Formats: sequence, C-alpha cells, structure tokens
Amino acid sequence: MKLLFILDPLHTLTAYKDTSLAIMRAAQARGHELWVCEQHDWHLQREIALVDAQPFKFDEDRWVVGDKTTHQPTAFDAVLMRKDPPFDNEYLYSTYLLELAQQQGATIVNDPAAIRGWNEKLSVTRFGQFTPAFIVTSQREKILAFLAEHGDIIVKPLDGMGGSGIFRLRKDDPNIFSILETLTRFETQTIMVQRYIPEITQGDKRILIINGEPLPYALARIPKTGETRGNLAAGGKGVAQPLSERDLEIAQTVGKTLKQHGLFLVGLDVIGDYLTEVNVTSPTGMVEIAAQSRDWAAPCDPAQVMVEALEKSLKN
Repeated sequence: MKLLFILDPLHTLTAYKDTSLAIMRAAQARGHELWVCEQHDWHLQREIALVDAQPFKFDEDRWVVGDKTTHQPTAFDAVLMRKDPPFDNEYLYSTYLLELAQQQGATIVNDPAAIRGWNEKLSVTRFGQFTPAFIVTSQREKILAFLAEHGDIIVKPLDGMGGSGIFRLRKDDPNIFSILETLTRFETQTIMVQRYIPEITQGDKRILIINGEPLPYALARIPKTGETRGNLAAGGKGVAQPLSERDLEIAQTVGKTLKQHGLFLVGLDVIGDYLTEVNVTSPTGMVEIAAQSRDWAAPCDPAQVMVEALEKSLKN
C-alpha cells in the first residue's frame, strides 16, 4: 500500500514513543510505502482537493524524507489523519478539505465527518449507560448546584488534550470561582462537568479500538502523587493490563457504533467502571502496550494489529 500520514511537524514527535511513528514502522516492515504531510499542506485547486506530500522512510534509528510534491489524494491507498488536537478552526477546516477528498475517491482514516461530529468529551453522551453523572454548561450556578449535589467534581474544557485545563473541585476549594471564571471565560464557554471517580488512583484506562474491535490490553495511566490527572503528558505512569469484564462490555458496545461511523482507530478513556472520553483524533498508547506485553503469554503489538486491520479493510 501507499500510505499518507498527516502529522504534526516531524521535529516535534518523540521518536521512541510516538504512536504515529509506531504505526509507520509497522507499515514499512510489511512492505508499504510511506508519505507524510502536515495539516497546512492540504489545499484546493478550484474544486479539486490536493496535498503536498513527502516520501518518508525509516533508516535504522533515524528517518529520511524526500522532496515535497503535489498529489491528488487518490494517489494513496489510504490517508491517515494523525494531527494532534486542539480541535481549533484550522483542524475544523482540515476536516472539510479531507471530506472533499473523500468525496473525490480518497480513503480517509478516520472519517473526517465523524472526527468533526464526535467531540472527544461530548461523545460519551451517546453512551449514557456507561458514563458517570455529568452536566455540560457554561453557567456557574448550574455547576455550583452540581458540586453541591456530588461534593467532588471534575471540570474540563471541551477542546483540550493531554489533561490540559482539567481541575478537581470540592465544596471547600477556595479557588472555585476563579477556576470557573477561567474555564468558562465568565460564562461564555461551555465545559464538561463530571462527578469525580475515586478509582482514578488505579489509573485512567486507555482502551484502543481498531475497526470496531478492542485490543485485549488497556494502558492504565496512573496519576503521580498529589495529581488528579492520569494523562502521560501530565506525568502519569502507563501500566498495561488486561481488560476487565466491564472494560470489555464498554469497548465492545462502543466499538460497534464507532465502526458504523467510519472511526477506525479510537481510544476510549475509562476510569473505574465509567466511560469518560472518546478520543477520535490521534489516540496514543500503542508503544507502551507493545513494550510491556512483549514477554507475556499473549503479547500484543497494537501498531501491527492496526496495519493488518487496515490491509484487510482496504482489500474488502
């Protein structure tokens, strides 16, 4: 296959643990041709979607890129959108251009309309049977009433990543009003408010779904001492572990819907028995699961599973 990856600038990627690079290594190992581009390399020539892309190849522990040339997206067997959030206006515009490319015959992974329509915080509302108590609002009084009811809550922006902007609030917190003013921008920006789940101390579990099927292991991201957030970007420690029965119930149920919407690679966030986020943009955790399960009775290499699933999907 000839695969195009939409990435953040290459110099910003952490080579030893980046999930996109892991997928690309697995693809090259299976004989596929790699190309890369950035978000701003997409453009329209009248109504035709085009992309400026560079050939990419791993050479032992480094990579080599060639000159940038212009292509129609249909020149590639698949285009994989792996640009990190935040989901700002530029990201939104990219989904429109990718959707046009899709309409003109290109295969885009994940489906651009689905990426646009599945906000990573709000998408849990599609699966109310698995979520903790929550509200979505910009109004301070509604948040304070929710806090009074539950006593311990999490507040977070709808467009963040890596744990940025997430706060835990309790009734006696002296900074409640300041935090809410900052997050809601004085009640002009809508946020997610969820009941605090004490099981976060055991890890915020990242469950990877590939073409509707969950991997057998989750990456439990355990907060460091004194921290509420388990995100690796916030200093959490990633520990691979088998899915529990509840994890599997959530993953299989949600996975069926994800596949129907063209969401090929998704990361679910589960704390305790509750689904808290549905990550559709550029979910991570593959490298850690592969490394930690390598010597187990049933090892799992998520990047290889991803490439094999993509091969199978494109043959059908």
